[in-house]
Amino acid sequence: MKIILDAFGGDHAPEEIVKGAITSVNLLDDVEIILTGSTDKIKKVLTDYGYSGSKISVVEASEVISNDEAPTTAIRQKKNSSLVVGLNLLKENDDIVGLISAGSTGAVLTGATLLVGRIKGVNRPALAPCLPNLKGGETLLIDSGANVDCKPEYLAQFALMGSEYMKAMYGVDNPRVGLVSVGTEDHKGNNLTHEAFELLKSMNNINFVGNMEARDALSGNYDVLVCDGFVGNTLLKSTEGAVQAVNTLLKQEILKLGLKGKLGYLMLKKAFKGLKNRMNYTSKGGAAFLGVKKLVVKSHGSSKAETIYSCVRQVVALTNANMVKNLESGITSLAQNEG
Repeated sequence: MKIILDAFGGDHAPEEIVKGAITSVNLLDDVEIILTGSTDKIKKVLTDYGYSGSKISVVEASEVISNDEAPTTAIRQKKNSSLVVGLNLLKENDDIVGLISAGSTGAVLTGATLLVGRIKGVNRPALAPCLPNLKGGETLLIDSGANVDCKPEYLAQFALMGSEYMKAMYGVDNPRVGLVSVGTEDHKGNNLTHEAFELLKSMNNINFVGNMEARDALSGNYDVLVCDGFVGNTLLKSTEGAVQAVNTLLKQEILKLGLKGKLGYLMLKKAFKGLKNRMNYTSKGGAAFLGVKKLVVKSHGSSKAETIYSCVRQVVALTNANMVKNLESGITSLAQNEG
């Protein structure tokens, strides 16, 4: 199973990306990694970490796409960038199953759509990160920013793709789909959610359980949260900010208690660590870009080796579950029902 890593995407490239590649081939027997980027720099990191095996190969790419560049322009002009070279390899080689990048989100999504291409019938591919929920499981948010302006039929496809992802990645037999709105009542929301609600309710290949308020996003009562990219990105960033704010406030209040606070913190240190681990994205992989012809995973920009390894395991799991083929079948079935 061959997987491409964009070795020069992300804040800690190329060292952490290469380290993640080494971890992956050492721990996963059936995986080969292709690194794209400066051959000299990548080989230096491989040498520094003592890797001399045959399960990692390097494809030269002399350019890098930065976060500051306009995605479409960068994809078209920087044809020898580590990302574009990787996406073209993914498109052209049947034995390569997926690509992982911690680089510019816009460039990854634009490049995957333009170069790899959409699954037939998919209106808009969608970015789908997983959030840890209060019941110890995962909740998929789709879309989280790829499509800020949507039509109802896009949301219907998001619901289908999100359901197939949860089945493939986490073995959820009948994923509960919620439509993000401003209230749980059927009539709540704007024109988009009203029309999407009726579409989702009519679909017999998803388990639609109704509208969901944002405060219940992490409740564990939903497996898939469906919304347009504007709402999804706002929900995602607000959740991240709220978690960080709570951690900061807790530390501030503990310090106010002086010695008693410090003693209390020592007693609860294990609990705080457990909470941090539950909310830690590094062990969950990245956000899958659903709706393109091959597996593409966008890893967090600050990803280190542990996260890259998690992303590789994510691609392996989705490949073994025939994720892309299942999406193709589901989209075809949805189109036939609509017709």
